[in-house]
Amino acid sequence: MGNTVSCCVSPESSPKLPSRQPAERLEEFQTSTEVSDDNTVPYLQHISDREVPDELALESNPSDHARASTIFLSKSQTDVRDKRKSNHINHISHVSPGPLSKKYSSCSTIFIDDNTVSQPNLKSTIKCVTLAIYYHIKNRDSDKSLDIFDEKLHPLSREPVPDEYCRIDPEHKLIYRFVRTLFSAAQLTAECAIVTLVYLERLLTYAELDICPSNWKRIVLGAILLASKVWDDQAVWNVDYCQILKDITVEDMNEMERHFLELLQFNINVPASVYAKYYFDLRQLADDNNLNFPLEPLNNQRAQKLEAISRLCEDKYKDLSRAAMRRSFSADNLIGIRHSNAVLS
Repeated sequence: MGNTVSCCVSPESSPKLPSRQPAERLEEFQTSTEVSDDNTVPYLQHISDREVPDELALESNPSDHARASTIFLSKSQTDVRDKRKSNHINHISHVSPGPLSKKYSSCSTIFIDDNTVSQPNLKSTIKCVTLAIYYHIKNRDSDKSLDIFDEKLHPLSREPVPDEYCRIDPEHKLIYRFVRTLFSAAQLTAECAIVTLVYLERLLTYAELDICPSNWKRIVLGAILLASKVWDDQAVWNVDYCQILKDITVEDMNEMERHFLELLQFNINVPASVYAKYYFDLRQLADDNNLNFPLEPLNNQRAQKLEAISRLCEDKYKDLSRAAMRRSFSADNLIGIRHSNAVLS
């Protein structure tokens, strides 16, 4: 091996070169890295000059970038504004809003729910995820779809599909029952429901599709199928879903999964920051639609449980801190590690 000369040039000091064709840029790079006769240090173009990522494109995809707004939350804002306007009119008309259903903490009583980023409540999470799917269908931009997800071409049951199936939007209850049945039969977790929504929005963004009455069941089924295999330790096989949906074949499930992965460009990674963003946006969606999470007063037993979880997270944080001294690691590893002392009077 010969001697190798290398250097690092900061982005501030490296000149900005005009854009060229790939072949010209490669030829220029090879020429610039050759060692001259006078043994001077060659100019090495900085990586920021050679590869300029399209940050705007990254930030526009909520399923990949933590700073991009989730699609379902933006689609729900229209209905939320209408509800708030209607409530404002009712208050002006002196119509009683009814008893208050939301609980508030006081000096003597603290109300908390059992929902956390790492351990969400299953029933509440499924309700929020299906509500997000409902808003996707209701406020869709078009009916653009693919044949692989068309329920008329690939029915999930032997019952005939109604002729108007593509024109009637499903209600939230129907979507909830469909997803709840799959999660209950396959014994899937609440975290899997959040990942399902991430994959669903990633599919709509990558493939430039819209979820509509004619394809929502198969798109949701494909997202659940993929999320259960990626997220859960004990994956559910395709044949297991065929036992839940009696009339679907394994070949159909395999084909749908293959198309789903291809449309996702085989990008099944879900960063912790993206997962946390979807979790908190789902909570915001629940709050906007009065889907309150079950609140219970904080007692001694629950306080001790919180203290134990806090102590466990603190130990994990110390382990990560020690590991950081030995190797570099992503900040995503720290997502979810938060603790606070619970004080009872």
